[in-house]
Amino acid sequence: MTNQNEICILAIESSCDETAAAVVVNGREVRSNIISSQIALHTIYGGVVPEIASRKHIEKINQVITEALNQADMTLEDIDAIGVTYGPGLVGALLVGVAEAKAISYARNIPLVGVHHIEGHISANYIEHKELEPPFLCLVVSGGHTHMVKVLDYGAYEVLGRTVDDAAGEAFDKVARAIGLGYPGGPKIEKASHEGNPNAIKFPRAHVAGESYHFSFSGMKSAVLNYLNGCKMRGEEIVQADVAASFQQAVIDVLTGNIGKALQETGMKKFAIAGGVASNQTFRSAVKEVCEKQDVLFYCPSPVLCTDNAAMIGAAAYYDFMAGIRSGLDLNAVPNLKLGER
Repeated sequence: MTNQNEICILAIESSCDETAAAVVVNGREVRSNIISSQIALHTIYGGVVPEIASRKHIEKINQVITEALNQADMTLEDIDAIGVTYGPGLVGALLVGVAEAKAISYARNIPLVGVHHIEGHISANYIEHKELEPPFLCLVVSGGHTHMVKVLDYGAYEVLGRTVDDAAGEAFDKVARAIGLGYPGGPKIEKASHEGNPNAIKFPRAHVAGESYHFSFSGMKSAVLNYLNGCKMRGEEIVQADVAASFQQAVIDVLTGNIGKALQETGMKKFAIAGGVASNQTFRSAVKEVCEKQDVLFYCPSPVLCTDNAAMIGAAAYYDFMAGIRSGLDLNAVPNLKLGER
């Protein structure tokens, strides 16, 4: 049961390969956070297969919602609003979550709030750090996104920079596949890198001319492939751990370089990271060091809140709901939704 001062959001996330539901109270308190992962299902294909992901979401979505409500000791009668990811992401996967949320909203006459996936990642920091309030800078680093964002207020964002080609997490996945580590690439490269020398191979650090906070990782990925091909042609041994560690260090150097520059030029004194790559401990330590050098407060969510989950969607939905934002039953999936668009 809930009291009158609590706003309870049932949140749904199905943008990629996690089917997730959560109950979040007042944007910061997680009563339940249920995640059904499809990693084992997609590993044999070396990456996410959209059609398989969509079918699995259909199988699992009612189960995760029921479990989330049960764990929170609530029913739909206790829920004040439904929050759901409607973009960006895989269109078929998004549609499953959106259709489910609209059905519950209509059947129970509960307000519906469509949530931007990246806004959800940023909002994960509100759950972890109850004291954090805008304005602050945030770097969202995931399989599909690399965004440097100025969080002006709840629900108000200015994108300072983004990747011009591959997202950082996408580069991790492609390099992991190339060196025989398999899927998912990020965790496997991080694990292998512990056994390797990050200075063994000098991979390029790309900077986008004229765009202070933009990122580029495609050239770095190509450099790894060229190195591997060169070794094979010369009959030289490829030390998997050294390639993993050197590539990871190159990515981290680019990310932290832009972070340091953004902090200096904006004068912001609070910095957060979010997204799947933010669960990488080497990266977290490097960002923390940059922030400490500039006397900036550093925030990051727990690893479970970095990867896709519904609790972060519930946090974002709460602040949209309190701002009076509502979605109609014509809400649709928008696979290429830009941050700040509605």
